[in-house]
Formats: sequence, structure tokens, C-alpha cells
Amino acid sequence: QVQLVESGGGLVQAGGSLRLSCAASGHTFSAYAMAWFRQAPGKDREFVATLTWSARSTYYKDSVKGRFTISRDNAKNTVYLQMNSLEPEDTAVYYCAATLTRAVLPVLSVASMYNYWGQGTQVTVSS
Repeated sequence: QVQLVESGGGLVQAGGSLRLSCAASGHTFSAYAMAWFRQAPGKDREFVATLTWSARSTYYKDSVKGRFTISRDNAKNTVYLQMNSLEPEDTAVYYCAATLTRAVLPVLSVASMYNYWGQGTQVTVSS
């Protein structure tokens, strides 16, 4: 089992950057595929990015490709989401998620594949 705690959210102007962190507890963090999802007010939770347990493969929502980068440091039990060129449409609560499921990356963009979730961190981008 793993517990996840996100940090790094905040208020930023359009065009700015933020780096989100997700600290995981547990002894087998390196075995988990990790992902970031987000939920804007009045909208469903949506996939943002995912990273395999080995960090060799990543997969992104089309609208964040080239702007966001997901990465992990298994020695620190932490996954990151570097967000550049932020847009007001990126405003949402961002959630970290973990799964032991082995699957092709597009499958890992589905929220139901994840067993563990953090509490979320608010990101607000002003225009």
C-alpha cells in the first residue's frame, strides 16, 4: 500500500511555471506506475500525464504535450510534474495517483486503473 501527498500548487500568471511534487510512503514505490490527473470546477477528473515504474516511458494529454513533464526520483519516493507555459485552462486541483498495474500507456490514462490517490493540490492560472 502507498500513501500520496501532493505539494507545489499555487497561483501563477499565464505563461508562468510551477512544479508539483508527490511524495509517496511505502517500501515499493519504484514498482508503481505514477500519474497526474486534474479536476477543474464543474468538470470531470481528467488525465494529464503518466510515467511507468521504470521511468522509461511517459504519456501525456495532448493539450499539455511540450509544456508539462512528468518525472520520478525513486530514491526520494517522489514523482514530479513540471508545468511550463501555463494557461488559464490549466486551472484545476491536481491529483497524484499510483498503480501496480502493468499496461500499455494509453490504458494507464484511465483513472479507474489507479488504486491510490492523493488529496490534491490547487493550481490557479490567472490571465
